[in-house]
Amino acid sequence: MKKIVLVLFVGLMGLTLQAQEKAAKIEFKTETVDYGEIEKGSDGVRVFEFTNTGEAPLIISKVSSSCGCTIPKKPEEPIMPGKTGQIQVKYDTNRVGPIRKAITVISNADTPTKVLKIKGEVKAAEGR
Repeated sequence: MKKIVLVLFVGLMGLTLQAQEKAAKIEFKTETVDYGEIEKGSDGVRVFEFTNTGEAPLIISKVSSSCGCTIPKKPEEPIMPGKTGQIQVKYDTNRVGPIRKAITVISNADTPTKVLKIKGEVKAAEGR
């Protein structure tokens, strides 16, 4: 009887481990976007590109920013294995000064939380 229970237990563990291997993996082209020096009021939209390098659909459940001056936008549909997606970030370029913000991405990937960064500096328009 003990052998039967042991065999069942080991068999179930094997199935559980096998099921966990098929995970989504998120791989970003870059984890930092550098705006460089940009003029006040210029286009503040930038994009983080990523690929699902895993074997399961990637679902991004939440994308949040460290500041209300940065608005991230996540893909609504799952990203299938081998496919690419984008997280769009819009920074309020009417705020003059340095840009140092973090965007937190939460998903079902094997690394469930990723922190992306934006940096740069917004300069006041010359002669104004």
